[in-house]
Amino acid sequence: MTIVLRIILIVVCLFTLIFLIRKIRQAKVQIEDSLFWIFFSAGLLLISIFPQIADFMAKVLGIYSTVNFLFLFIIFILLIKIFNMNIHISQLENRVKELVQKIAIDEKDKKE
Repeated sequence: MTIVLRIILIVVCLFTLIFLIRKIRQAKVQIEDSLFWIFFSAGLLLISIFPQIADFMAKVLGIYSTVNFLFLFIIFILLIKIFNMNIHISQLENRVKELVQKIAIDEKDKKE
């Protein structure tokens, strides 16, 4: 991993952590929702400070270069996050549908 990539990762991780903390303090993001991004950023920060971890994982997985491993790792983690968000959105849509149906039934009962 080149020194430029390491510096970029460190700077981006630190900016992400600062941004998240500011949003939490302004009450624009719930702590539970931002925990994923805090851990994700901390993990990337750890990998950028200790690139031997990424080098080792790339060799173990048989990936040609460390940068390719980082991209694969990031894409994999974000796909898992998107899948979990889709599950949560589906549950919320079901709850909204049930509430709308309940409100419609209540309004019909009021008219009768």
